[in-house]
Amino acid sequence: MPGQVASAEVAAAVADAHRSQWAFVLAATVRITGNIDAAEEAVQDAYASALETWGDRGVPENPGAWLTTVARRRALDMHRRAATARRALPKLVEQDPGAFDAEAIVEEATDGIRDDRLRLIFTCCHPALGFDAQVALTLRLVCGLSTADAARAFLVPEPTMAARITRAKKKIQAAHIPYRVPDASELGERVNGVLAVVYLMYTTGHTAPSGANLMRRDLAERAYELARMLRQLLPTDPAVAGLLALILLTDARRNARLDGPDLALLSEQDRSRWDRSAIAEGAALVREALSRRPPHRFVLMAAIAAVHDESASWSETDWDEILGLYDLLVDTWTSPVVQLNRAIALGFARGFAAGLAVLDDLSADPQLARYPYLAAARADFLTRLGRFQDARLAYEEAIVLTENEAERTFLKRRLAGLAG
Repeated sequence: MPGQVASAEVAAAVADAHRSQWAFVLAATVRITGNIDAAEEAVQDAYASALETWGDRGVPENPGAWLTTVARRRALDMHRRAATARRALPKLVEQDPGAFDAEAIVEEATDGIRDDRLRLIFTCCHPALGFDAQVALTLRLVCGLSTADAARAFLVPEPTMAARITRAKKKIQAAHIPYRVPDASELGERVNGVLAVVYLMYTTGHTAPSGANLMRRDLAERAYELARMLRQLLPTDPAVAGLLALILLTDARRNARLDGPDLALLSEQDRSRWDRSAIAEGAALVREALSRRPPHRFVLMAAIAAVHDESASWSETDWDEILGLYDLLVDTWTSPVVQLNRAIALGFARGFAAGLAVLDDLSADPQLARYPYLAAARADFLTRLGRFQDARLAYEEAIVLTENEAERTFLKRRLAGLAG
């Protein structure tokens, strides 16, 4: 795109590159710096340079490659300046035993999984870090989520999330945690953290925590690609098979999640728009993974999704089977969100009053205090039970807590429907 480019067009191109290319650019730059904060600084400089340069030279055909090149050059400049300072002050600066040759890293041939994002994820998921820090740091660095969005994904206050991310970065630097895919002997202890990261990446893309769009397809697609890579890396691991199955079975419905501009619940979706090939592949993976005992939580979650996907209609859904799978899941993985979903399944299997009673008990859980789906589930059950005034209050609460505009519009439509 030669010649002058309008500033609005450049800003839009840079914003799009940030959403879709941030993880690629940052992961490639970390290999140069060996330092996450330095890599982030170099990448931020590259994006700032894009705002200044693309208006004159045009938006490049491959923005990600352009940004990566600029960021890596900036990282090399930073490394050379630091090396010069060390040589100038040999008596005062002790050589860092964890330092390495940045030029050699640029030339180094990659082996194994040829994807720097996967290397970055395994670095962020090092067992020296706490589990919450592993997932939080990777959501921030690999997904490019703001700290606020990462906090919403974790159901924690933003300052808590910011502190986790800062501590994790410092721990990686202080412990000289290597930037690589671990050896086969180390994979077992590392894979659960990685799977959790990929899963949260997918769920954040499947329903964006905030903004005008229901989904962030860039995140969902990156999660799918990483799940495929993990399947290639660990083809016999049932947890990996379960995660890939869960993503396939959930993403198979994406084309039916919107009816025009409006959100369509699972009960309202046109099932002819579901991706049957993805459902078949996902169901086959579930059957494979269930042959291993005990079943991993992702396998059980995928089995629940398979029951939904293989039901001919909403009315023919086998809620008893789904409730049984949730009972197994609760035993395997105690989580407030799993308890919430089990309560919904209980409502459809045993009656809405029984489900509502459990939902009311869950309202006392501090982790769910600002979780909009709890209020929305209560509103739905209250409506079905004819308690319309209580349903209005629950819908109003859900609307206040929801920051995704598509979901908020849906909830407002449901609230307005109660007036009739």
